Amino acid sequence: QVQLVESGGGLVQAGGSLRLSCAASGRTVVNNAMGWFRQAPGKEREFVAAISWSALRTYYADSVKGRFTISRDNAKKEVYLQMNSLKPEDTAVYYCAADNAIGVVTTRPSYWGQGTQVTVSS
Repeated sequence: QVQLVESGGGLVQAGGSLRLSCAASGRTVVNNAMGWFRQAPGKEREFVAAISWSALRTYYADSVKGRFTISRDNAKKEVYLQMNSLKPEDTAVYYCAADNAIGVVTTRPSYWGQGTQVTVSS
């Protein structure tokens, strides 16, 4: 089992920045690909970003490219999402996710955190 706990959400004005963190624990966490998803009210959960276990590969949704950056610290067993130039449409609950392969973590990850709320005011 892998346990994921997100933090860093909050209220920010449009154009501002937030950094989300996800602390992972459990078996073989370091070897897992990690990702972030989000779900806005009334909408389906959508992929945001993913990073391979080595951090050599990263993927982003088109809607966040150039504004969000995913990174990880395997020594700390943490993954981060730096969000800049935030827009009101970025408002959502953000979820950390993990799975063995990055191809899976971008679509149907096996492990999920509880989520952290991000609200961007206009």
